[in-house]
Amino acid sequence: MVGGMETVTHGEVLARFGHALSDPTRARLLLALRDGPGYPAELAVLLGATRQNLSNHLACLRGCGLVVAASEGRRTRYELADTRIRHALDDLLGLVLAVDPAACPDAADQDCC
Repeated sequence: MVGGMETVTHGEVLARFGHALSDPTRARLLLALRDGPGYPAELAVLLGATRQNLSNHLACLRGCGLVVAASEGRRTRYELADTRIRHALDDLLGLVLAVDPAACPDAADQDCC
């Protein structure tokens, strides 16, 4: 601990990001949110997930610091916590496709994975 705060290593930060991406539903959720904010009910339909399951994944992504929630009356809007996350997802997807094009048979469609 430094100055009363726990020191987090770069490796731990990357591992947390990796944990968020390790689940296909969470990865698809992040990819959906990179295009703009979303609401749980709409995201659940888009991803073919139950609202409860989606809620659990959103809680995980919030815990990882990757998404934030904003109350709008009776609804909650979710979005990426920082615009750099969108860029990081784009870069990571591009890297994966460059290193292993077979990972995505239709590489022309960047959202196919």
